Amino acid sequence: MKNELIQNGTAATDGAAALAELNRKIDALTAQVQYLTEQAQAAAHERQARAELMHDLTPILKEALHLSAAQLEEVQDAADLADLLRLLKRLLRNGPNIERLLEQLESLGDLAEVVAPIGNNAFARASDALAEAERKGYFAFLKGGLRIVDNIVTSFTEEDVKQLGDNIVLILRTVKEMTQPEVMNFLRNTVTLAEQEASEPVDISYRALLKQMRDPNVRRGLALTMRMLSSIGAQTTESK
Repeated sequence: MKNELIQNGTAATDGAAALAELNRKIDALTAQVQYLTEQAQAAAHERQARAELMHDLTPILKEALHLSAAQLEEVQDAADLADLLRLLKRLLRNGPNIERLLEQLESLGDLAEVVAPIGNNAFARASDALAEAERKGYFAFLKGGLRIVDNIVTSFTEEDVKQLGDNIVLILRTVKEMTQPEVMNFLRNTVTLAEQEASEPVDISYRALLKQMRDPNVRRGLALTMRMLSSIGAQTTESK
């Protein structure tokens, strides 16, 4: 009895295992069928899309062929198949050169993209600098300077310019000596004192003049003036 029970249990276990294996195979078969169904549906969609594309492109291709035929009819007298073949051969032969040229153009495009922001920034700074210069009056000063130069050019003859060129060193030395700090301070102090004295009342009587002659500074000034007048007279005599 015990052996029969054991045999029945073993048979039940084998039947359950066989049933599980059968279910696994059925699931695998179902998955394969589903995959094949999906592939068939995808292929059907692709065929439908190609058919729709061909349906849409057919009129366009017909129109393009019609235009090409019309254009070829216009140049059929000037076009030659041998020339086209020779051009095609040259294009194929120079393929590497054309490729390098395209690479250079792409590099130039990349460079332009990099340089463009820098150029925009520089242009903006230049515009700001020009606006600031105009606000400060540089352009107005340059315009006035050009007017001064124009007046100078139109006021001097060719002979005047030649003489100016011959004496330019002497002129520059004279200007250099006149613009020394001590000379400029002397002239400024003289002009300032002259303006102050001109605003004061002046006594021109002989008594007042004789009183001023007793001043050592007045006598020194007269002496210097007489010396300068003597030098000027001597130079005038030499020039004559």
